[in-house]
Amino acid sequence: MRLVTYRDHNGNQRAGAFIEGDQLIVDLAIAYNSQHNQSHSAFNSILALVEAGNSAWDMAKLLIKKAPVEAVIQRSVVKVLAPIQPPPQMRDCSCFELHIQQCFAASRKARVAKEPDPETALKLLDTSIDDNMLKTFRRQPIYYKCNRFAVVGPDEDVVWPAYSKLLDFELELACYIGKKVRDLSREKAKDAIFGFTIFNDISARDTQAREMPGYLGPAKSKDFDTGNVMGPCLVTADEIEDPYDLKMTARVNGVEWGSGTTRDMFWKFEDVIAHISQGETLYPGEVLGSGTVGNGCGLEQSRFLKPGDHIELEIEQIGKLVSRIVKPEIK
Repeated sequence: MRLVTYRDHNGNQRAGAFIEGDQLIVDLAIAYNSQHNQSHSAFNSILALVEAGNSAWDMAKLLIKKAPVEAVIQRSVVKVLAPIQPPPQMRDCSCFELHIQQCFAASRKARVAKEPDPETALKLLDTSIDDNMLKTFRRQPIYYKCNRFAVVGPDEDVVWPAYSKLLDFELELACYIGKKVRDLSREKAKDAIFGFTIFNDISARDTQAREMPGYLGPAKSKDFDTGNVMGPCLVTADEIEDPYDLKMTARVNGVEWGSGTTRDMFWKFEDVIAHISQGETLYPGEVLGSGTVGNGCGLEQSRFLKPGDHIELEIEQIGKLVSRIVKPEIK
């Protein structure tokens, strides 16, 4: 299933599914009511559907397959939101080593750019902090908790935070947890994955450089309204044969800025789930980001966004996630 949340003309969030090349949406509640002449709470939202479990998922598949005409609407006439907006919880993990290495390299070059002899200054830089971070990365999955209320969907404007001068995108795969779990082994963790979507982790890089020396992880560099872009749909795990063999591509204003593949994940989602769930319960609908794929952001190339830029992130078998960068209105 390619599940979506959309806003109807009355402003209500509705649960649906893409069909016909993602151009049409089946409204699950209308489809169920049409076939059974009653409502079902599982179809009140995508989160309710995830929480409802296997029997509801099977019902949803049948509704999509046999959707009555009155339950099908054009995608173009409604507003598609993030698949679950807001999700119950968000964690963004670091699973791609190349991204970290290239970000460190770009940051070091920026620090010495104004030195009389940048090349010599670069060789003399103390890299112990970077080295220790990479050692930690290789030892265990690492992550931070995001602002779940900053989640927006496809074709949404991303409002540039006024306190930042350097804004960046980050191309990530994200998975949704499908059931309540705790203390999972890696072998059993796969069964906890409900599905996948695209995640654009918008980042204020200058703010990040100022706050990361505090050793508490990113905060205002990530936590601003519209900063977590997700969508366009939630593709259920059974629709993707191998989530670790998907091409990922980032474009800005139609020009490719970088690409990578989920094959390069040092930590798989099963590793991350097994780690996080130790002594901690995960709940249906929670989101785990993969961290940025190598070549999946501007910082790695010392390139940054401008107001008016259009970002298009694409992951095979999931789709395209499009956003526009805008400056805040002056009041």
